[in-house]
Amino acid sequence: MFITDHIKYVGVVDRDLDLFESQYPVPDGVTYNSYVIMDEKIAVMDTVDARATDRWLDNLEKALAGRKPDYLVVSHMEPDHGANVAKFAGLYPEAVIVGNAKTFPMIHQFFHGNLEGRTLMVKEGDTLSLGDHTLRFFMAPMVHWPEVMVTYEEWEKILFSADGFGTFGADSGLKEQWTQEAARYYLNIVGKYGVQVQALLKKAAGLDIQMICPLHGPVLREDLGFYLDKYQTWSAYKPEVSGVLIACASIHGNTMAAAKELAGMLKDRGEEHVEVMDLARTDVSYGVRKAFCYDRVVLACATYDGGLFPCMESFLAHLKSKNYQKRTVALVENGTWAPGAAKLMRGILEGMKEVTVAEPTVTIRSAVDDKARQVMESLADSLVSPAGQE
Repeated sequence: MFITDHIKYVGVVDRDLDLFESQYPVPDGVTYNSYVIMDEKIAVMDTVDARATDRWLDNLEKALAGRKPDYLVVSHMEPDHGANVAKFAGLYPEAVIVGNAKTFPMIHQFFHGNLEGRTLMVKEGDTLSLGDHTLRFFMAPMVHWPEVMVTYEEWEKILFSADGFGTFGADSGLKEQWTQEAARYYLNIVGKYGVQVQALLKKAAGLDIQMICPLHGPVLREDLGFYLDKYQTWSAYKPEVSGVLIACASIHGNTMAAAKELAGMLKDRGEEHVEVMDLARTDVSYGVRKAFCYDRVVLACATYDGGLFPCMESFLAHLKSKNYQKRTVALVENGTWAPGAAKLMRGILEGMKEVTVAEPTVTIRSAVDDKARQVMESLADSLVSPAGQE
């Protein structure tokens, strides 16, 4: 596939992978993107996962059409991209491996090989001429590994963005598909590093970018402002939607019944966007994406063995690890003899930045009764009022 007249796509679509990074479901697969820039000298932009080695090598050989590559640019050493660095080096012994000061120790750690005399170490702002094409390198540490760098091709104005602007899914070309899967990808994998992403976006703002070539998902060619704006929102931890996610951890259904009743109360008060999510039956990666999407979240949880029902405990642990912040959160607990979930959830929330706990807390004993229902009505009032959104 041609990206431009001079740049070819040699990546691979993997529709058989079940869990990305052994934790994130990818029902629509994933792509491992790799590119070849054809000029007086040839640069290959990254390799692919070991699952796709043979197909990648076939694609690469066809794209080269008998020529030999001069460079392999290593943007990111995570194995879904860097798994074939050593194999490439063995197949093309004249090629130079391009990376930064943090790239090459990782290459050695993974492969224990000797690349002496075959490396080009670049730093911030360095350039590499291929002929008509000139590559300029920008460091992107902790987006989301310390060695990550992005490459800007100056002639065709293309940003090779490493994991930035990547998505899950092999068919995420439409904006809505891209937004959902790119958000789930970004917030679960890169979300902790919003400050570092903001720093990279500032660098990108000074470039005339006509196309973005990520390491996962579709090449972005049009309306780039839309995609850049999404990254600005996500990396600044701003909500996308004014609405309420009710994240529910229910054992036998009574807590879920309360969550649905609360959702009805919110809608009766004019709240347009209300979503109830069953954490016990929804992968946590989707929960994390939704929690960052809305400006308000209700945590509805059954007490379990004196603690939190495990799916809620996992959900909150993931939110905390991804730097969840700048939201209003409400608490609903249930317990037949010793409800204690709210206290535990509140304790976890206290370790998060700029999270406001809405009052009152709702306590249910087994099933919603008139007393609990009155408190739920008060909570609904609080959540839709300006004070409840601060």
